[in-house]
Amino acid sequence: MPGIVDRLQHNREKARGVGSNSHAVKYLNQDFEALRRSCLERGRLFEDECFEALPSSLGFNELGPDSHKVRGIAWKRPTELVSNPKFIVEEATRTDICQGALGDCWLLAAIASLTLNKQVLARVVPHDQSFDDNYAGIFHFEFWQFGEWVDVVVDDRLPTRKGELLFVHSAEGSEFWSALLEKAYAKVNGCYEALSGGSTTEGFEDFTGGIAEKHELSKPDPHLFKIIQKALERGSLLGCSIDITNASDSEAVTYRKLVKGHAYSVTGAECVDHRGDMVQLIRIRNPWGQVEWNGSWSDNSSEWRYVNDDDRARLTNRSEDGEFWMSFSDFLRQYSRLEICNLTPDALSGNEFKKWAETEFEDTWRRGVSAGGCRNHINTFWMNPQFVIKLDDVDDNPDDGQEGCTVIVGLMQKNKRRRRRMGEDMETIGYAIYELPEEYSGKRQVHLKKNFFRYNCSAARSETFVNLREVSTHFCLPPGEYLIVPSTFEPNKNGDFYVRVFSEKPTDFQEIDDPVDCHVAQIDIDEDDICDRFKRLFDQLAGHDVEICVFELQEILNKVVTKAAIRNKIKTDGFSLTTCRNMVNLLDKDGSAKLGLVEFKILWSKIEKYLDLYKGRDVDGSGCMSASEMRMAVEDAGFSLNNPLHQIIVARYSEPDLSIDFDNFVCCLVRLEFLFNTFKELDTDGSGHIEFDLMQWLNVSML
Repeated sequence: MPGIVDRLQHNREKARGVGSNSHAVKYLNQDFEALRRSCLERGRLFEDECFEALPSSLGFNELGPDSHKVRGIAWKRPTELVSNPKFIVEEATRTDICQGALGDCWLLAAIASLTLNKQVLARVVPHDQSFDDNYAGIFHFEFWQFGEWVDVVVDDRLPTRKGELLFVHSAEGSEFWSALLEKAYAKVNGCYEALSGGSTTEGFEDFTGGIAEKHELSKPDPHLFKIIQKALERGSLLGCSIDITNASDSEAVTYRKLVKGHAYSVTGAECVDHRGDMVQLIRIRNPWGQVEWNGSWSDNSSEWRYVNDDDRARLTNRSEDGEFWMSFSDFLRQYSRLEICNLTPDALSGNEFKKWAETEFEDTWRRGVSAGGCRNHINTFWMNPQFVIKLDDVDDNPDDGQEGCTVIVGLMQKNKRRRRRMGEDMETIGYAIYELPEEYSGKRQVHLKKNFFRYNCSAARSETFVNLREVSTHFCLPPGEYLIVPSTFEPNKNGDFYVRVFSEKPTDFQEIDDPVDCHVAQIDIDEDDICDRFKRLFDQLAGHDVEICVFELQEILNKVVTKAAIRNKIKTDGFSLTTCRNMVNLLDKDGSAKLGLVEFKILWSKIEKYLDLYKGRDVDGSGCMSASEMRMAVEDAGFSLNNPLHQIIVARYSEPDLSIDFDNFVCCLVRLEFLFNTFKELDTDGSGHIEFDLMQWLNVSML
């Protein structure tokens, strides 16, 4: 129940704008301004109780409390390390970021790229903090985390050994913004060790809120040059690199003056007329500010002589500034990989850039309910969450004249890095995209079942299933409606995920699920409809008061119905008192907490139906019902439920192996019917809304 309450509260806050960059979530409810003010008033430096200066904040394995690697570590403030510490000197640059004894070079590469975009940097690293004015040993940073911006507070006690910072530090030594940023990011992810190993795109996304895509240049998209141009028009961050084959290659300079294993930025893409041929050019920036490409189209190459004066003046800058042009064909040959981080609309101010349209959803995979695995597992694949995207408008400037709708689909698994210390790791994830047939057009309350996926092929899918935080792929699809099905590779893998779509034109993107409704046929009988044989049976069972109480009902059912269940090869340990109470609550009309003749006859008819349903849906003849079989049986019984409700059913009524016995099956159906009936009776105006005061709520929920 707390999880459900938390989710409802989260959805309400998000609807009010909490989590946007202008209204960041206060991580762990820590308010930077209030905490700093309190420290200044008390004349004390801040000590963060939520991320203490203890071994547990360092790590859990190689940096765990018992590891030799943490011996001799002391947590010290910058004021204890240097005489005149600075937060940022003039402006942040890549030389402020030197790697320490932690395998988080992926993060540092992202921070280095961040320094090239001052607008984005100022959002992540608020500059109105220092070691001078209002210094109280407290700093804060903002990160994007799975759809919302969070403001993270840290104290400035940093891990050191022999007076030197253990992890990230500046080359100059007295500048501490990068070390404090790393500490705040470690706090969000649970500890420093959780940052070991990762992808630069992960850092890109957490610093911008954007969606990243990778392009292997050995097998480029045929429209890659156009993709680069469009990304630059939208203010995206683009980085490229050359793979290294061994450790000695790292930072090695080729004879063409390109650096292996080094992060470059892509800053321009143009076409120029060169001797009557149109040549595609790419502009690259080396963050070092020097060491430039010396091949064709470099600053002093002869190719520029044969370009018209206007283009030459506009594009060339003959200085050793680290920025240079090269042909797109050379770019594909020389570099190994291109990474593009497409920014959200709120990351770009003014009208300088075109903006992506963005839509997003959060959801979960849960064992037995919505964790169906990939298409290989056809019996459960349909249980995964499903989303529909409607593409109406084609791109304004199509790739090479190919009309279509550009979309980037990203699927991200949540909080896995933080849960490493609990032994969890990334799941293998991916998604498939199906074109919706006309009969489903416009329908949003139809969770498609197994037969649809059995007889329809996917129109597109993620490039591969992979155990990274996010998989994202760039598509150009014809206009139409498409179903997106995100999944883990194997079924029954629990996880929370975040799916989003960036598109050139606004799209209609919605989660689809079955409507919540009840179509259980009411059994309408009176005493005259009951045969004499049943009446005699009831008189024998009911005793002198001619009514059956909960305890009598349990005894009767466990004698009679259990025998029938065993005869039908249905496994059961008998009916619990809880199930019997639910049956009485459903059918007791006079508040006596007992069943009369007619009520008992109705119950008997229901149980006979439940037996048939249970046996009919036990496809493998195991005598028990699996969670997926239960889902279909609930539909057969007349209930239409969505994924969250099926999730509650499995959590409440299944065994650890996800099997559901006959008692729990009956208990579930009776409880559902009671709840629907109660709501219908209280919804007197048919509005779909009812109101309770506290006593009414307690009276209904206690039944």
